[in-house]
Amino acid sequence: MRVLKIAAQLFLVVAPLLAAEAQSSLQQVRIDTGTVRGAQENGIVSFRGIPFAAPPVGDLRWRPPQPAAHWSGVREATQYGADCMQLPFPSDAAPLGTPPSEDCLYLNVWTPAHKATEKLPVMVWIYGGGFVNGGSSPAVYDGSQFARGGVVFVSFNYRVGRFGFFAFPALSREGAGHPLGNYAYMDQIAALKWVQRNIRAFGGNPADVTIFGESAGGGSVLALLTSPVTKGLFERAIVESGGGRDALMGVRYLDKTSPHGLPSEEAVGVAFAKANGIEGTGDAALAALRALPAEKVVSGLNMASMGRAAATYGGPIQDGVIVTQTPEQALESGHYWKVPVMIGANSADIGFPRWHTLADTWAAFGPNAGKAAALYDPTKSASVMLVGWKIAADMMMVEPARFVAGTVAAAGLPAYEYRFSYVAETRRSQFPGALHASEIPFVFDTVKAAYGDKLAPEDEAAAKQANAYWINFVKTGNPNGAGLPNWPAYTAAGDELLNFTNDGPVAQADPWKDRLDLIEAMATKPAESSTAPAQEAKTVTK
Repeated sequence: MRVLKIAAQLFLVVAPLLAAEAQSSLQQVRIDTGTVRGAQENGIVSFRGIPFAAPPVGDLRWRPPQPAAHWSGVREATQYGADCMQLPFPSDAAPLGTPPSEDCLYLNVWTPAHKATEKLPVMVWIYGGGFVNGGSSPAVYDGSQFARGGVVFVSFNYRVGRFGFFAFPALSREGAGHPLGNYAYMDQIAALKWVQRNIRAFGGNPADVTIFGESAGGGSVLALLTSPVTKGLFERAIVESGGGRDALMGVRYLDKTSPHGLPSEEAVGVAFAKANGIEGTGDAALAALRALPAEKVVSGLNMASMGRAAATYGGPIQDGVIVTQTPEQALESGHYWKVPVMIGANSADIGFPRWHTLADTWAAFGPNAGKAAALYDPTKSASVMLVGWKIAADMMMVEPARFVAGTVAAAGLPAYEYRFSYVAETRRSQFPGALHASEIPFVFDTVKAAYGDKLAPEDEAAAKQANAYWINFVKTGNPNGAGLPNWPAYTAAGDELLNFTNDGPVAQADPWKDRLDLIEAMATKPAESSTAPAQEAKTVTK
């Protein structure tokens, strides 16, 4: 009896110590560059501001990301690193949480505090912002709810604007034999390689990674899906309002004019140099460009000014290494990684109308002009602005999502298409549909951060459902799960999607099929034929 009492007393002393040690081990993780300490709250451990590459400053401006420095001791990882240098967009639905800086290549990890015996699936988020804005710090991008659902969640920063996409003759000579121009994509790939090296330490499975992104982030997912250099970095892909046709990204080359008349990225870089009083195209000019203050490189560029900055900012390019084809070309030719895909767009998504009158609008459909007028303006009372917006959104986001889903499904792979039509309860009187990016707080289940005291119970319920579908897809390659309305896999014959309506998710044949068929018929095809080498087909089964 005395032995039992002593054992009990020892247990009362030792158990709290063991619990504290376990909690400490969960907060402190060893990675390839050193030890990081995160913060534990409500069953989730978060690590923020972990460097995954060296600061791309000084002589490293416009170079591929270099290895992060090692450190001794324990590095605190409880605050976001700086978002990448940019001019914030005033009406951004995901405002930055940190001041922008050129020193910005940091990532964040959320993981369950009580890790499963098996390694958990991983999802990696790529933010949008037109490639000129965005960062990983906005409150709506918090990964806690994904971690709460049994997923290790990773977000990271990548260079944007002229820091992310830039070419110059001296740069091409300096970097000969290496990827050029697409520094944003290089950062994304570097972050995914960091995940492969380190995510086991956070309880994640590096062989079970899903990449997902929205807008420019969704376009990035498509670029990674169709790049020959991303083999083995992910097993599934989710694209939210990321396009898929060439109309979204255009065709631009490193050192030659495109068939569509777009100047080369080098020519754009030379124009930017001249705008800053820098003449020539040699090493001295490049040194002067690298010496420009970061604010001068931004030079007012953001989502609101992109159109006016077209002469000195080019965006993503076909560099011949990372990007060898446009996503549309690659998908049509079968040069993409054969993985399950979930893709969709919003019911009032973004687009850029190009017509000034209704007559011009219908004329763009050629022989289908009458059908287009009947489908887009059945009452003959809509304004050219409203009609143009719908058509442009269909061209840029909605029909391309169907195109990608149909192409992937035709290859015998799981493909799931959605349309997000849910509008927050307090905004339904203002907006006829779900605006571009409005699905994000529902997918992340961060609607409290997005809507605050205006949040309605039905909004919370919609977020729980959306978040659950995304988690299920990450875990199995199939978004369906207990308690959720069935989401059918996409087939061209059925043309079914899951519509997130104000009354809940509804599986249905696409109600916009007829008008999207017209958009498909008028979709612009690239002028040149593809010569890109075939990629190895990679099929994932679960």
